[in-house]
Amino acid sequence: MTLTLGFSPCPNDCFMFDAMIHGRIECEGLEFSVRMADIEALNAAAFAGEADITKLSFHAYAYCADEYVLLNAGSALGRNCGPLLVSKRVVPSEEVASGKLRIAIPGKYTTANFLLSLAFPQATNKSEHLFSGIEDAVLDGTFDAGLIIHENRFTYEDKGLKKIIDLGEFWESETGAAIPLGGIVINRRLSEDVRQRVNRVMRRSVEYAFANRTASLPFVRANAQAMSDAVMYKHIDLYVNEYSVDLGEEGRRAVAVLFERARTSGVIPAMREDLFLNA
Repeated sequence: MTLTLGFSPCPNDCFMFDAMIHGRIECEGLEFSVRMADIEALNAAAFAGEADITKLSFHAYAYCADEYVLLNAGSALGRNCGPLLVSKRVVPSEEVASGKLRIAIPGKYTTANFLLSLAFPQATNKSEHLFSGIEDAVLDGTFDAGLIIHENRFTYEDKGLKKIIDLGEFWESETGAAIPLGGIVINRRLSEDVRQRVNRVMRRSVEYAFANRTASLPFVRANAQAMSDAVMYKHIDLYVNEYSVDLGEEGRRAVAVLFERARTSGVIPAMREDLFLNA
């Protein structure tokens, strides 16, 4: 059985998916037709129901939970790994809250924008921009501030940018929970047997990656856009952890808290309750 699979070219995704798409593990009769794309493109594909399995932002999941259910394996949650709001100059949080700053965001439905909306509801002067170009767009004055994700958190200081706020720290101080960034969802039209097989394969793939850290290196490198090995592994170590193997009770609670906070704040609409694959 061949299933369509979407994930990003970022090091953490390539690290996790390498084993299952390159036949390094038992896949229980499943094969995968891969589409790699930027996270906001993956979000859009999920809204259109185009993928059987896909990575997406937790923000985006709020708008397609009727069609998809979250796997227990493969999610990106963590601590000290949240998106950063940066600028060329020191900007007090009161200025962000005023709503006057022109802010570049990596996509309307990214979890980064989700967290920014929770921290600064009045900061609505936002424009979508490809995540990899946000630093330069702030440096050249196109935007007053930029919301950066992925490996850019390791490079912004070298480019002369200054941190306004770490939205991960904001989230953790508000809730005490890990930061839910992205997850792997599977189409609800597939049978429970197929969903469970995919979850087992996903978990096996992550476990293989941890046990054989260099096996995925050629695949990660091929998609890392001239990133150094040191930055690649910083990226992987930041976003791939025990929650990626299995959300567990703590991970599911963090996701539930995120959606509840967002719903009560009016950031997302009401959602169905069965958001997680049966354990």
